[in-house]
Amino acid sequence: MKTLKLFIIAFAVALFASCTKPAADNKQPAATAGSNERPPIASTDVVKATPEELTLAKGASGYASVRLQIQNGYHINANPPSYPYLKATELELKPGAGISVDFVKYPDPLTKNFSFNPDGPLKVYESEVLVKPMLTAAQSAAIGKHNLSATLRVQACDDQVCYAPGTIDLTIPVTVK
Repeated sequence: MKTLKLFIIAFAVALFASCTKPAADNKQPAATAGSNERPPIASTDVVKATPEELTLAKGASGYASVRLQIQNGYHINANPPSYPYLKATELELKPGAGISVDFVKYPDPLTKNFSFNPDGPLKVYESEVLVKPMLTAAQSAAIGKHNLSATLRVQACDDQVCYAPGTIDLTIPVTVK
């Protein structure tokens, strides 16, 4: 019984630590040779983000799309996350050149139970989802192609544990006509 209590305490400390590390801690060393441990996972290694080009007329609004492909066997926290200590998937865009960001629409999450969370189900994204920022081109926006800088923050988990959050830098292409 004492061993089980120690295991539970160690697991809780590890889970809490992985959920609170800053994104800068994303670079993790590989497992040592001959070790039975699998190498640590970086959240950004299991998520691929692909922005799709948006074309807007001056004065018009529209949804841009960022396709997130989450590696099989992993999920990322939804926005909003199930608990405050979990890091939400979050897309942040910098407006520029007459293009503003109105809001970001996140997909409907899956609700799933995981062995590492006895408190109940978690809201997550798996497989492939679209995050859709609503953008508006002002009447004064210059005609042509614009590249908006963006960052995507993710925290990946498998069916046993969550990993340190990470950040992916993106460019959202917008053409104003």
